[in-house]
Amino acid sequence: MRLRTALGVAAVDLYHQSWRLVVLNVALGAVLLGVVLATVTVRVAVLTLLLLGPVVAAVMHCAVTLAQTEDLRLGEVVTGLRKLWRRGLVLGSLIVAAAALGVVAVPFYGRAGVWAWPFAALSVYVLLVFLLFQLALWPLAVFEPARPFRQLMREAALMLVRRPLGFAGLALALGIVNAAGIAAAIAPFLTLTIAYSFLAAAHFALPKNPVREV
Repeated sequence: MRLRTALGVAAVDLYHQSWRLVVLNVALGAVLLGVVLATVTVRVAVLTLLLLGPVVAAVMHCAVTLAQTEDLRLGEVVTGLRKLWRRGLVLGSLIVAAAALGVVAVPFYGRAGVWAWPFAALSVYVLLVFLLFQLALWPLAVFEPARPFRQLMREAALMLVRRPLGFAGLALALGIVNAAGIAAAIAPFLTLTIAYSFLAAAHFALPKNPVREV
């Protein structure tokens, strides 16, 4: 699906299922805020970031279900959590590991001197590519939970290679949407920007459902 079409269809789904998505958006935002506060106050609590993976996977399951069927029930979040908690832990672990490496590498090379600045820039570039990779990997990993994770990572990487500008545009559009949500409501979980981001990624990364198209 083209980027503009994916963003538009996600907006339509958001409108038709707004009250359910509000519940999911607030729930995910509250969990995220709680984990961030715990991490700031207690260093060891950074491990709780891993617990976000299953929760995010459950919400992505709801987004994928809505994108594919044009219908959503709140019970899907429980179904998604039950089916995808292990995969969510794996996906969350990847993000935590990448974030930890980025927090260490970028400042280290930035303070090492002029000779190391290219390495700092390369580290930032790798992190940005990793972010784009997540936009392909999460919907795919949730959409096909029975497939081996390595195959899904390979397919997500190929998808990113085939459509680099599309995923870059998606990341930019979602960044603007969430920045606007933060500016409008202080915290993004008070708006629907998180749920919209999940929906847009699901529509853009996954194949169309012929039944829905009819």
